[in-house]
Amino acid sequence: MNRILYDYFRCQEILGDFKLNGSLSQDKGFFRWGEDVLCYGRSTSGIRSGQVDRPLYDVSNEVILDGPDVSLPFDASEVVENLLRERYSAHFREPGKLSHEAIRKIYYLLRPLLIMPVRKRLQKIHLRNWHEITFPQWPVDCTVNRMHERLMALAMRAQGIEKLPFIWFWPKGMKSCFILTHDVEDNSGMEFCSKLMDLDQSFGFYSSFQIVPEERYVVTQEFLRSIVERGFEVNVHDLKHDGRLYAELEKFKRGAKRINQYVRDFGASGFRSGILYRNADWYDHFEFSYDMSIPNVGHLDPQRGGCCTVLPYFVGNIVELPLTCTQDHTLFNILEDYSIDLWIRQIELIRQNHGLISLLVHPDYVIEQQPQSTYRKILEHVASLRDYGGVWAARPREVANWWRQRSQMRLTSENGFWAVDGPGREQAQVAFLRLDGESVTYSFDPEKVPVLSETGVELHRRAGVD
Repeated sequence: MNRILYDYFRCQEILGDFKLNGSLSQDKGFFRWGEDVLCYGRSTSGIRSGQVDRPLYDVSNEVILDGPDVSLPFDASEVVENLLRERYSAHFREPGKLSHEAIRKIYYLLRPLLIMPVRKRLQKIHLRNWHEITFPQWPVDCTVNRMHERLMALAMRAQGIEKLPFIWFWPKGMKSCFILTHDVEDNSGMEFCSKLMDLDQSFGFYSSFQIVPEERYVVTQEFLRSIVERGFEVNVHDLKHDGRLYAELEKFKRGAKRINQYVRDFGASGFRSGILYRNADWYDHFEFSYDMSIPNVGHLDPQRGGCCTVLPYFVGNIVELPLTCTQDHTLFNILEDYSIDLWIRQIELIRQNHGLISLLVHPDYVIEQQPQSTYRKILEHVASLRDYGGVWAARPREVANWWRQRSQMRLTSENGFWAVDGPGREQAQVAFLRLDGESVTYSFDPEKVPVLSETGVELHRRAGVD
């Protein structure tokens, strides 16, 4: 279980062991670890509920510090993976959901014939009870991030460590990160891409364009070059954008092979599925570097759920860049909101947790003046955060490459001071975790903290003394 802390924080492997304090249950369900960490999985005690909106058993009293070790009533690695891969969520691919699959199939067969007002009406009917969903937490959920911080606090307390160095989440000590993405759905959006690039560039942003490879429109090499030559990225967007990619495993495997070929043909590194339909447990059939299909909170998406983190993470060998802000179609057409208030609220919550601000705006939906004006306002807001608020604005490929490099970095000592070794080390920043009750806080020390010995916990105890 310790591995999830080392992978998340990239700290030295000197912490005590996490152990189970009993045998795990056969069944899975929801339970709590305190008021602000909701878990899904197996546990060694209490009752696990199949419904998240019912009173849940709190395992806090079963967490035991045993010398340098910590005994837990659940497998933290399993619980984190369940959340990141949305295994807690009931959606169309589960048994008993065939009626949902049939309705979706009929809808996407008729979709080309439906005018926008009719489509909006049907979508609102489908999403009408979204505000009653209690988990993930709207509008941004940081359950996975809080769980790692609480686990680290337990490990540090068990070892008597007040301060611990780790490799900061973003290059050069940037406080958070921003990526801008555009899914091109129809011909109208394709024709607007050039003007959208002009708009992005006017604020100093270089975004990624996700292109549907089959049936929606004709994709030429000239069109792809027109994006890449201006410094933007091209990625693959689904296969046909018909809502059917994940419907059946065998068909999905054949579709994944074609997607992998389009990734190579487009010179792409990333992928996003149509309508954000997804199944992270099937990702091992993909060959691209990164994915952008899993939302942080999916209350207003056809497939609900959410990964409950604002940081990138690995699904096998694929870097997942979660969608952490409400997409424009939802904001404009479902919520009928043309202000940037919700986006600003989400961005501030993400920044407070040092996360990835991921914004999805479709070329198809910002052609008209009103949504385009809203889009300009949010670009102006994020540009100010980039210039004055410590936000790293990058292309998705750059973020995925950084996260992959960071996963290979390790802390070391250099001339008696903490340093980082590994690919991309020149961009890395050493930060410090400080024990703060049941959680931890982050800091950058103005002066380097000397390393007093090469091995052992004592090194970290001494380094924690100011």
